[in-house]
Amino acid sequence: MAGSLIALDVMGGDDAPKATLEGALSALKNGIVPKERLLLVGDEARMKAELALLGGDPGFRFLHASQVIEMGDSPAQALRAKPDNSILKCVGAVKQGHAGAVVGMGNTGACVGAATLGLGTIAGVRRPGIAVTLNLTGQPVTVLDMGANIAPKADHLVQYGAMGSAYMTAALGLAKPRVGLLNVGEEKGKGTELCKEAQELFDGAGQNFVGNIEGGDIFRGVCDVVVTDGFTGNVVLKLLEQFAGMLTKRILGELGKAGVPVGEEALGKLKAALDYKSYGGALLLGVDGVVVIGHGRSDAKAVANAIGVAARALDAKVNEHIERGIAAQPAPR
Repeated sequence: MAGSLIALDVMGGDDAPKATLEGALSALKNGIVPKERLLLVGDEARMKAELALLGGDPGFRFLHASQVIEMGDSPAQALRAKPDNSILKCVGAVKQGHAGAVVGMGNTGACVGAATLGLGTIAGVRRPGIAVTLNLTGQPVTVLDMGANIAPKADHLVQYGAMGSAYMTAALGLAKPRVGLLNVGEEKGKGTELCKEAQELFDGAGQNFVGNIEGGDIFRGVCDVVVTDGFTGNVVLKLLEQFAGMLTKRILGELGKAGVPVGEEALGKLKAALDYKSYGGALLLGVDGVVVIGHGRSDAKAVANAIGVAARALDAKVNEHIERGIAAQPAPR
């Protein structure tokens, strides 16, 4: 059971611990995971008091952490100054074999740093990457990196293609995922020196590489894995997150002006396709353990879905697929 246990950082996030505990309860109610698979990490007395207000403890496991890394803390400084924080306790549970996954809605830099240093990387992985799977066209697409590595090398990008492919195969059943490199044009030789070098490496990497793709191609279903640097990926993610809400509001406003009675629920699927609450959290692919990083402003729905992401990755043995995928890659030049 220990390997299937999910350590939830209850203290991380803008509305913690209430929102994270509501998410844990929602995960149980909606059949995402049974209570036996959750390990709640944080101030134990505070967690139990909050659960009492939410209707009682259904029988969770607890791991006490006396300190919290706040959203505004410097990750490196906070990890050193607060050794008993809930993020490190979650990572420690995985490192010690008491759990198989970490789910955190708190300080992203601290989550990435604690996981990378505490768990190390899967054999052969040079740099971990944050991956988000979106369903924009009725067909899922995984985009990485979303912010872990803002200044990657070309071989890092190629490994992101291999890790994204391994995830899509293991978790979503795609036999041969198509990999595209996000660029300013589709033609070969376009883009920065990083992109040009990555194109050459991709050509000999043995992946199902479809070449360069432009930003708009993310919506066209031309590939299953989109590879980019962490700076660009993070900008893309934040833009997409805000786009759905803005578009829904604008459409409803214009229809209202025209006297067309349409309720917001009619556009629910459009909004949900880009809503961070629906995808729950991002996988930190490449670390030696399953790590899911959620949005700081996550509510109960987002937390429950992030727990679901962790459970699926564990059950699909994604890291084993990544290790085999990386081993099959040619050595970087």
